[in-house]
This record gives sequence, structure tokens and C-alpha cells, in this order.
Amino acid sequence: MFLHVRAKYSIGLDYGTNSVRALIVDVSNGREVGTAVWEYAHGLILSRDPNLARQHPGDYLTGAEISIQKALAQAKRKVNGFKPDQVVGLGVDTTGSTPMPVDAHGRALAFDKQFAKNPAAMAWLWKDHTGVLEAAEITETAREMRPQYLAKCGGAYSSEWFFSKILHCLRTSPDVFDAAYAWVEIADWIPAMLTGTEAPDRLTVGICAAGHKAMYNDTWGGYPDAEFLGSLHPKLGELRSRLAARAHTIERAVGEMTADWARRTGLPAGIPVAVGAFDAHLGGVGAGIAPGTLVKIIGTSTCDMMIAPVAQPLADIPGLCGIVNGSVLPGYYGLEAGQSAVGDIFNWFVDYIKPGGRHGSHETLTQEAAKLKPGESDLLALDWNNGNRTILVDQRLTGLLLGQTLYTTPAEIYRALIEATAFGALTIINRFEEYGVKVEQIVNCGGIAEKNPLVMQIYADVTGRPMKISRSAQTCALGAAVAGAVVAGAHKNYAEAQKAMTGVRKRVFLPNPQAHAMYRELYPLYRTLHDAFGAREWNGNLHNVMKKLLEIRARVRH
Repeated sequence: MFLHVRAKYSIGLDYGTNSVRALIVDVSNGREVGTAVWEYAHGLILSRDPNLARQHPGDYLTGAEISIQKALAQAKRKVNGFKPDQVVGLGVDTTGSTPMPVDAHGRALAFDKQFAKNPAAMAWLWKDHTGVLEAAEITETAREMRPQYLAKCGGAYSSEWFFSKILHCLRTSPDVFDAAYAWVEIADWIPAMLTGTEAPDRLTVGICAAGHKAMYNDTWGGYPDAEFLGSLHPKLGELRSRLAARAHTIERAVGEMTADWARRTGLPAGIPVAVGAFDAHLGGVGAGIAPGTLVKIIGTSTCDMMIAPVAQPLADIPGLCGIVNGSVLPGYYGLEAGQSAVGDIFNWFVDYIKPGGRHGSHETLTQEAAKLKPGESDLLALDWNNGNRTILVDQRLTGLLLGQTLYTTPAEIYRALIEATAFGALTIINRFEEYGVKVEQIVNCGGIAEKNPLVMQIYADVTGRPMKISRSAQTCALGAAVAGAVVAGAHKNYAEAQKAMTGVRKRVFLPNPQAHAMYRELYPLYRTLHDAFGAREWNGNLHNVMKKLLEIRARVRH
């Protein structure tokens, strides 16, 4: 007689820039049995200020409800006999830093009629850069008062991060700041809402968001101290006492799904919900991150994730978005880097510049760009259309295209933009290795890695390294589902869960030796521009850059 063992599943909720995705995964083998995407009804809340980007928190809740319902319905169609009560746990990943003001009950301030249409009361999206001046002030104050804070976040505080946005709100929308009891990352708020633990005295804060974006560190007692924050503004110092005393890793559950949310989604009440984390960090988990593995999550921007054992010495690495104990996996330092725009740069060229009109699609430009050889066009670009996240940590840098002539084609520009992002990726790899973190393999995930072989081949050729692709097309959501499986006890630890639920594809993009040799000539020119426009201490001469590009072009063409 054979006993039939019912399969167990976990759910990952992945909150992106424009939509939320729910993914249902078999915890035994990583098989994805149901998925659904819901586009945010309010879209992005923008203004004439190009630095402003907000989201309405109502979309997060509606999105969870709709996407989970639809994913469950798909699983029922796809798997014979599937029942929602087979789902044992849930994990959440979000963009970040995306902080939001809440009242004394943990309710989003945007739900108050008084602030319903006020952008300052919304969630401040990761790519909101309105706090540039505040970030510079935080950096300078920390340099004078608390240099240890900067040492753990790459040497500079970013306008993309938690306290820059809060301080900017305090100065530009004091009515919103005064009405808020506290500020919460949506990576923490969404799991809290699902479990009824959103009240500030019950809120569980994740080390991922707190450590990488809010200068949290257990060695100095958590968040920056009240004296430091108060030196920026007295009210910011007062806020310190209303922030969580301790942050936690993703091996912990924040609570159990409430009966109300079970009714709204169709899931069983009482399933555990894991501590929330950022999309890139759980994307690393979903891509099988391990020591020596660089995971690149490539989309509108990129995040580059590595881990290093806590038991081994690790230097402070300038330019990184933080070195945080436990931010990716328990027992390891999480190291985050990234580029503020990658896919956004390609979209800018296609959607705003509109080369070739309706014929200038990504597909057409990719086909034409693939026919070109490295160095053939004499173009060189800087990938800073949305600032530089790593290694310069400067959001006031902008893009650059050098070498165009009266005969420059759209395809040549498109390829130069791809190459620029690849050069930026190589700069990050070099920074890791300069400080002793060896990159032994690279696993890519995200829409561009999935859909654009030319980008992957150029990345392989520029870096001189094979480019692997994560098995899942939804790696961040898969990482969140892995977290859900672990907190449910379906796996005893993350190593076991990753072994069972993650993997890479058979196809690997190998570097072309001839192309790599040419890029070895071009990269120093990129690095010259990078340092000339981005490094305050640079003191060189740009006279030879255009001449060298023309010389390379002549050699390639003849």
C-alpha cells in the first residue's frame, strides 16, 4: 500500500516598480505552478520635478489580494487536485529604499483624507532622488561625527535611502512629517499588514532594509543615535525613539496571516509570513547565491549581490550600498552594489528619443547592434542617466555620449549604451576584487537577462567572464517563496531550500576572445571618463580619448 503525500507550496510576493507579482512554488523542487501580475492602479506618482517618484500604498494591499487570488486560480488549472490549503508559507520582497509615513497605529498616512492626494504622504519610491542635498548633509555630518556609519555603507549616504527622504519630507512637507508617528519601509509594512502586526510596538523590522539603507548596525545599538539624527534636525532626533529597537533576518516569521487576509486572498489563515527584504537580496537567494557567486538582477536598474561568511575578516569596501550582517542570508555578510539605470537607459533611447520612429524598437535596434563589432562606431558612453549608485555614489551625475559624427546610426548608439552598462558592471566587479571579495561565477536574472542575448554576450565579452542565467524567470519572487518555505519549516535552513528550489539554465554566454581583447582597450577609456567626471580627486587630461576611439575604429573597419 502506497501513501500519497500531498505536495507543499509556498508563495512569494514580489513588489516591483510598476507592479506586484505572486508566485506559487513547489517547495520540494522549485516548480512554479501559478503566477499572476497586477499593475498598480495609481501608477507612479510623478511631478515636474524629475527627481520625484512616489507610490500609493493602497496599491500594495490591492495588489496582494488580486495577484494571490489569480495565482491560486492558475495553480488550480495547472495542477490536478491543487488546494490552497497546501500553501504553507509566504515571503515578501519589495523595492527599496521605499519608506512611508504611518500613524500611531501603523496605518499609512496616505489613507487619511487630509493627505489622500499629498505625494509626501505616499511611499517614497526607491528612485525618488528629491533628497540629494539631504544625502550630502547626512554624509558630511557622519564624516565629522560618526565615521563608522559611513564605513559600513560605502563611504557616502545616498539620496535613494531612508533618512535622506525623511529629512527632505521634514523640510519640504512639515505637515506630513508632523502627522506621522513613524516611517516604515514597505518591505516591513506589507508583511506586517498581512499578519496584523503593523502597530509600531508590534512591527518586525528586517535587517535588509535597516542595514543597507538606514545605517542600522548592532555594534552601535541599531539605528543612528538620537544625538547624530538630532544634529541634522531636532525632530529627526525625536523620531529615533519611535523606530524599532532591533532588526531581524529572513529566517524569522513576523507573524501569521490573519483571518481577514485569508478571506481576501483565498489562502489558509495562520500560515507564517517571513520577515520582508528587498527584491535584489531575495533575488540573490532565488538565484542560489553562495560565497564567490555574484548575482546580478538586471532590469530597469541593476542590483549586484554577494555574500561573505561572517566568520571571516572582511574589509570595508568604498562605494558599496552597505555591508550588512544577515541581510541576504543568516550567517553571512550581505554586500550590495548596483547601477541606477540599465534597462531605463535603453527605454529612454527608444521611448524618448524615438530613433527611426515606429521602426526604432528594442528588437530592431538589437538586431542591428548585433551586426556591429566592438570599437567599430568610435562611440563611448557613461551609464549615469539616473546617477551613479556604485562605486561613486553620486546621484547628481548624468549620462554622456562621446564620439558621434554626422554618420552615427541609432544602432551604434544603442550598442554604445549597452556597452556602457557593461563597463559599469565591470567597474563594480573590480571593486569587489580590489578588496578581497573574489568573484568566481556570475549568475544573471531579471527581464533583460532573460530576453536579450546581445546584452548578455556583451557583458561576457566586456568582463571576460561566463554569464550564467538563473533557471527561474521570476527570481526575486522565487527568493521570497524560498523564505516562505523556510519559515514554514518545509526546509530546515536556507542552504537546503536553495539546493531544492533554485538552479541555473544550461545555456551559458561565453566571452569571445577577440571581442574581449578589444574591450580591454576600450575599458580604460571608459574608466578615464568615469574618473574625470565622477571622481573629485581626478587630475588628468582628456585630450587623447577621442583620438584613441578614432584610431580603434579605423583598425576595426580595415
